[in-house]
Amino acid sequence: MKRSVVGMLALSAMTVAMGSAFAQAAKGLEMTAAEKEQAKKIYFERCAGCHGVLRKGATGKNLEPHWSKKDKDGKVTEGGTLKLGQQRLEKIIGYGTDGGMVNFDDILTKEEIALMSKYIQNTPDVPPEYSFKDTLDSWKVIVPVDKRPTKQMNNFNLKNFFSVTLRDTGEVALIDGDTKEIRSIVKTGYAVHISRLSASGRYVYVIGRDGRLSLIDLWMEKPGVVAEVKIGFDARSVDTSKFAGFEDKYAIAGSYWPPQYVIMDGDTLKPRKVVSTRGMTVDGEYHPEPRVASIVASFIKPEWVVNIKETGQILLVDYSDIENLKTTTIASAKFLHDGGWDATKRYFLVAANASNKIAAVDTKTGKLAALVDVAKIPHPGRGANFTHPKFGPVWATGHLGADVVTLISTPSDDAKNAQYKQYNWKVVQEIKHVPGNLFVKTHPNSKHLWADSAQNSDKDLAESVSVWDMADLSKPKAVLNVAKDSGMPAAKATKRAVHPEYSADGKEVWISLWGGKTDQSAIVVYDDATLKVKKVITDPKMITPTGKFNVYNTQHDIY
Repeated sequence: MKRSVVGMLALSAMTVAMGSAFAQAAKGLEMTAAEKEQAKKIYFERCAGCHGVLRKGATGKNLEPHWSKKDKDGKVTEGGTLKLGQQRLEKIIGYGTDGGMVNFDDILTKEEIALMSKYIQNTPDVPPEYSFKDTLDSWKVIVPVDKRPTKQMNNFNLKNFFSVTLRDTGEVALIDGDTKEIRSIVKTGYAVHISRLSASGRYVYVIGRDGRLSLIDLWMEKPGVVAEVKIGFDARSVDTSKFAGFEDKYAIAGSYWPPQYVIMDGDTLKPRKVVSTRGMTVDGEYHPEPRVASIVASFIKPEWVVNIKETGQILLVDYSDIENLKTTTIASAKFLHDGGWDATKRYFLVAANASNKIAAVDTKTGKLAALVDVAKIPHPGRGANFTHPKFGPVWATGHLGADVVTLISTPSDDAKNAQYKQYNWKVVQEIKHVPGNLFVKTHPNSKHLWADSAQNSDKDLAESVSVWDMADLSKPKAVLNVAKDSGMPAAKATKRAVHPEYSADGKEVWISLWGGKTDQSAIVVYDDATLKVKKVITDPKMITPTGKFNVYNTQHDIY
């Protein structure tokens, strides 16, 4: 009994001491209102995507001041930003990590790095909710449907247009793929994450990190925004209805905060329904911030595949009757991110990147087809489909945290591919690459597989892309230094080469050279056959280009 009392007293004293230490640490981390607002803005722009608004982590680590978790055996692990401390956090933010976090010492000032280190040691604020009424109140139709063209009013080859994100200016550049001329620069939301095409190829839907969804009509004499709506405070994903009979009828956009998705009329963006994604994870625990990571439209059913990051749940949302919405919930793995269709467009493969898995959904049966173990932090973008000389049809993903590109065998109904069935849903090859890959890409008319390494901490690697001959993957890869190939002056800050995108015919590959706000950025166009530079697209308005989306390839999910 005495020992218990002594132990309790010792524990009590230790708890008081820890509380005092934390109180002293917290006192040293006090922030003025102006500092907090500045830090909030930086966190939203640079950190929230990977770490979450509530800082509970996903692709990135948990950034709460203190956290604890139990493993399956009941063992408790504790950590948090307070444990790491100011100096350690400044080093992590400044120099980056091998897990795919970039160095911020050429993006943020020393003072801003110190400020962010202090900010993430404070308890995160919970942002307000965003209701259906808020969404409806934000809706604007700039050009009514009856005032829009009834036919294409320009003479552009729209199939080979590119919608290019100008990240830091909150714009999209519409570039003619034939002439390489900028035909229109359209004001959209901040840091547009993706552009998606309507089934008809007429409308471009672009969603900004600030939750602003813009609808661009390509038939106008000068393509521009005809409607817009704000679907939340932070967003990433959008798609349209593509099943026969529902072309261009609906659009769906997913929000990071609040965690929900919005269904709208496809031609006006009029909100029709808001659906929350809060709920239980695949581990059976409630999560307050299950973000909508990616959405794709099925070609074989009137359904959207909606991937919920934190819960690891994949939703098949049937839009044939949106007033009586039917949803199939498929358990996979945490934390879902991005993905793409296999070559048959029956199976959707998505990265559960913090679980180091790829989940494959059979949209015909509405069930999980496979859960494939892969290397650290897969990050496929849409992935890449091609026929492997030994293993038949495969889908490829790169990795943020591993030095490989992973090839997974995918099923095929074609009789000539029956011999490859034994390999289906297995990792059949890992091609040597480098960590920090964001996107892999190929095209049915190409013999090459392209991969960037934009998040690598080495400047030369971050400014380069790698190219493999798919007919013989044992050959050494070609490494193209895009920054040097651009012919632009060298800069101290890294100009990240990111997001290979093919032209409609598969003969060109466009790479964004993403410089800082004050640096000259560019798009470097390569001949896919020769790997030689064909054109460098520069313009004073070409500020921080990132994602590029070819109209035809995006419309038909070709990658």
